[in-house]
Amino acid sequence: MDRQQAIEEAAREVLAHGGPDCLTDPREVMRAVGRALDAGASNEDIKAEMRRQRG
Repeated sequence: MDRQQAIEEAAREVLAHGGPDCLTDPREVMRAVGRALDAGASNEDIKAEMRRQRG
């Protein structure tokens, strides 16, 4: 998985989690974010991708 794919996955997982409603397993979200960070992404990269995915 390259850096951009990891960012897209992390953003998708965070959005799917549903915030306080906890619609998905938070461990999956943290693993996806961790993979993105390990691939060289920043938190700002993930936030920007979340905004892009929201439309």
